[in-house]
This record gives sequence, C-alpha cells and structure tokens, in this order.
Amino acid sequence: MSKLEQAIVAIVEVFEEFAGKDDKKSQLSKTELSDLIKSQLSSGPFKDKVDPENIKEVMDDLDKNRDGDVNFGEFSKYVACLAKGYYRKKHGDDKDKPRRNK
Repeated sequence: MSKLEQAIVAIVEVFEEFAGKDDKKSQLSKTELSDLIKSQLSSGPFKDKVDPENIKEVMDDLDKNRDGDVNFGEFSKYVACLAKGYYRKKHGDDKDKPRRNK
C-alpha cells in the first residue's frame, strides 16, 4: 500500500478501535474520544493541540449534529483540520506569503 492508503486505513482503524468500546460501534462517546486523544495525540507536534482536560469543548466543536457523540464524518473533518494545522506549522501560514505567478 502507498503511504496515503496506509494513512487512510489507519484513520479508519483508529476510529473503529475506539468507537467499538461501547454499544454504539459507529460513534465515539465523550469517554471514547477522550481515550483516543490521550493515546493517539499525546506526543510530537500534536501533544499540545488538544488538552484532554477540555474534552467537553472538543466534543462540542466536533459534534456538529449535536447528538452527543462523534460520528466518522465529524471525526474525519477533525483529522483533516489537524493535518492542515500540522502542514501550516511545518511550512508557515500560507495566508501571509505572496503568490507566485506561473
């Protein structure tokens, strides 16, 4: 598998692993989301991006349909935001850079 394919498979598998801990296998509860963040986003450049102590705020931000859980669509958007933030941190914020004419 390519790196991108491996990354996609890993994202799905992590979601399934943590969402599968209770009777709602296709959604993350507040506890499951907290466990996921503590174990999967606790080192490197992501260490300080999400404070597990503020999990209610994270849950409120992610739970767009306000059902009390985070579904895969909501989770995948969160992962995309983390990837975008990591890219910007690594390369600088694109908004402040002049565009090149091709």
